[in-house]
Amino acid sequence: MAVIGTAGHVDHGKSTLIATLTGRDPDRWAEEKARGLTIDLGFAWTTIGDTEISFVDVPGHERFIKNMLAGSEMIDAVLFVVAADEGWMPQSEEHLAVVDLLGVTTGVIALTKIDAVDDDLAELAQLEIEEHLANTALSRMKVVPVSATTGVGLDQLKSELERVASVSDANRSYDDEPKLWIDRSFSVSGAGTVVTGTLSAGILNVGDSVELWPSGNVARVRTLHRHDQEKERVRAGSRCAVNLSGVDRSEVGRGSLLTSPGNVRPTSVFIAKVDAARYVEDLTAKGAYHLHLGTGSWPVQIRAIGDKSTLNGATLLKVDQPLPVTVGERFILREVGRRSVVGGGTVVVPGADPRPSQYQDNTQRAQALTELSPDEIATELLSMLGTANTADLRVWSNGGQPLEAITAGDIAMTQSYGDAIATQINSLVRQFHIDNPLREGYPKASLASKLDADVAVVDTVLGASPDLRDGGATVALATFNAKLTLFQEERWDLVRQQLVESGLTVPRLADLGVDKEMLHVLIREARLTRVSDDFVYLPEQLTEIIDRVSQLPAAFTVAGFRDALGLSRKYAVPMLEYLDSQGVTVRSGDTRSLRPTIKTI
Repeated sequence: MAVIGTAGHVDHGKSTLIATLTGRDPDRWAEEKARGLTIDLGFAWTTIGDTEISFVDVPGHERFIKNMLAGSEMIDAVLFVVAADEGWMPQSEEHLAVVDLLGVTTGVIALTKIDAVDDDLAELAQLEIEEHLANTALSRMKVVPVSATTGVGLDQLKSELERVASVSDANRSYDDEPKLWIDRSFSVSGAGTVVTGTLSAGILNVGDSVELWPSGNVARVRTLHRHDQEKERVRAGSRCAVNLSGVDRSEVGRGSLLTSPGNVRPTSVFIAKVDAARYVEDLTAKGAYHLHLGTGSWPVQIRAIGDKSTLNGATLLKVDQPLPVTVGERFILREVGRRSVVGGGTVVVPGADPRPSQYQDNTQRAQALTELSPDEIATELLSMLGTANTADLRVWSNGGQPLEAITAGDIAMTQSYGDAIATQINSLVRQFHIDNPLREGYPKASLASKLDADVAVVDTVLGASPDLRDGGATVALATFNAKLTLFQEERWDLVRQQLVESGLTVPRLADLGVDKEMLHVLIREARLTRVSDDFVYLPEQLTEIIDRVSQLPAAFTVAGFRDALGLSRKYAVPMLEYLDSQGVTVRSGDTRSLRPTIKTI
């Protein structure tokens, strides 16, 4: 199985040639037939020898270049068409640029309408083609003179198509997760939503659960069709129709992606190796661009890394709609103002830092990623990013796992990143101790937020650092010990004496003269217990109160409690609310009772 896409100028005979080869008219719409040109993507198929071939027929008119790009990225090989009576034309050049930028190196050149010219003109047309193909991905492709009207050259063309299709099929792997960019969606009465596209990776089975991007919905494959035949399974390289259950037709369309659940990890910033189209002398960040990926297109902002005067080489791309890109994925850049293809590239670092300066020293490494194995890609990505979600790395690297990574939950990080985080934690915690000498430590959740890191990352770094102490909810230096100074201990003795002498009608906290930091230590060391915003008690005072509560009737009121303990209502109410919160008493309407098992305070 192979997918071959057409390319070439409008009215050079692409659709006619496909119809002759397959016996099927790829032009589906009435307007296309009325105007005699392809407006949208057309599809047809045939079997040549033992090889099944799907054809994607794309528009040749410059007004429909966006539609052409929607079909060009899912092809294995190209059938490039040039009419002998007109020769090389503007859209021939633009389509050549697209095929070249996408790295399509397999295909055949059809010199069509050979019956409309003499031998000399046909020879000149072939020489012109070869001249334009020089130094491109198509330079080694064979030129086959052919006439769809008389049949001249058709056998030779079929032979070449079978050869290039066989090469494409032999190089295909089916081990990856299934991936299908959707180019059409519609509803069928009694069946529901149907989407079509080219399965570019993996295997898809009836009954499989699939995830749809960008909606995030999960659907089930109800039925599969390939070349108008129902199948239980389709493999990469297949043009297929997928009948989905659990999803509405309005939720999917051209530019949507179908894949296995969990295999979508979108990113709004990524680094790519960008090349200018062959007819563009200077590709810069000035202008408005659209990025064409899969079957969709999105506005994109482009920033150079290093040399600001050109975009050739490593380039930072940012999109408002996070895209499900992976390392090695190819795309096309189209300038909106000129309405033409100006460049293309290959994704090398998904999930990149939005600051280009972060990668100036890594551009060579980044551009070499596509030559590595999935595990090596994941390792290099993590090395450049410092930290990443493990699921992100798996998807971005097409199934790889980083080697020798430090893991914290679902986060992976390099040793150098962990060391840097440890250094930052040390600095922040040290300053926290200076500012708050009596606090137990820096609140861990606040520390993670300050570092813009996951709490699991902080926990992992703490576990490996002998200089830091993990207090559960707080982080402190290992050598830190929050103790009252001699002066503060003397002050505490006075406060304690004041509380003892006051009995159970203790002074308000504001009148005790204990500052906030000192209060933290006293409460942490259980020298004081805070009952409310206004009152603190000594442990022995609380013990006395509980003992006296135990002597009250089985059900008592606030007034009964107040009178028994000799307290005013301003003490009785907050004390009872505290005892309720600690599980000492249980409230029922206007009465309370002592729990059978009293909670230790």
